[in-house]
Amino acid sequence: MGDLSVVALVPTWADLTMMARLTLALVLGGVIGYERGSIDRPAGLRTHMLVAAGSAAFTVASIYAFLGEGTVRDPGRIAAQIVTGVGFLGAGTILRTSSTVSGLTTAASVWLVASIGLLAGAGLYWVALFATAGGFVTLRWAGHLQRRRLSRVGEPSITGAGLGSATRPAREETIVS
Repeated sequence: MGDLSVVALVPTWADLTMMARLTLALVLGGVIGYERGSIDRPAGLRTHMLVAAGSAAFTVASIYAFLGEGTVRDPGRIAAQIVTGVGFLGAGTILRTSSTVSGLTTAASVWLVASIGLLAGAGLYWVALFATAGGFVTLRWAGHLQRRRLSRVGEPSITGAGLGSATRPAREETIVS
């Protein structure tokens, strides 16, 4: 950070590079967010853009903010905290009922977008672009490859589908008033 009394009125080349990293994260997060928003998922365009940009900003700060301050820098520590924090954000998109779980794919896409932001913030542009393309293709077209029987609704591990009636007893619902 250096001397705070000297503030450049014009961004330096390093500043422009950092801003480009955040911009790339916003755009790439927007690609994934557009796909989620186009099918009315709980986390859409803005959420994904903000998660990616936030991850990139934390990454850029962890790499560059403390240069020359006499501190031990470990940018990997910030990356670990991004993963943890975004896990809580993604958990907010998951809804579970007695027969279904929904929002898992959106939670996974938020997690992916955080990693895309981290990659862009670290300057790994091609890897970030590849992760975005892979995520978009997976979200847009891999769902068509899934084959689900119409008689089974929900996640089999929760509904007990495929376990057989002998291994899973019928659950009785009790209503307390």
